[in-house]
Amino acid sequence: MAIEQQPKEFEEKVIAIDRVARVVKGGRRFRFRATVVVGDGKGRVGVGVGKGGEVMTSIAKAVSRAKSQMITVPLKDGHTIPHEVQVRFAGAQVLLKPASAGTGVIAGGAVRNVVEVAGVRDVLTKSMGSSNKVNNAYATAMALSQLKSSPVKQKKDKVEKTAKVAA
Repeated sequence: MAIEQQPKEFEEKVIAIDRVARVVKGGRRFRFRATVVVGDGKGRVGVGVGKGGEVMTSIAKAVSRAKSQMITVPLKDGHTIPHEVQVRFAGAQVLLKPASAGTGVIAGGAVRNVVEVAGVRDVLTKSMGSSNKVNNAYATAMALSQLKSSPVKQKKDKVEKTAKVAA
């Protein structure tokens, strides 16, 4: 019997694995925290953080949490984002700008992982403030969730002044 592997529905990227400790009476208890981004490359992406006694356990928990927190990203012409967006999450601030075809993903660290897994092929980014990978990943996901399918146009409403006539 041959085991057939099914193609994975989502692409999973591990952003960071950290060893975290809590201090107890006898010393320190170590666990692992994994930050994972999951996406289908067609506009769906999710970020998750999981903790466990082993690395594989923490990754599995992070993947399940990321799948439950999936968002849909509107793509303009199938390769870039529809408009500019800037988001602040905790200490991390992320700016995403649309780019012309062929530019590629100009990003670093956690922002690049989130954007690539989401399926965005051309984008300019800047992460300001904190360099914390977890906060940058969440800020990027929040920025992608705030995108609208068509750019928001502000209409200038004309307020007509009407004089009230005393009768």
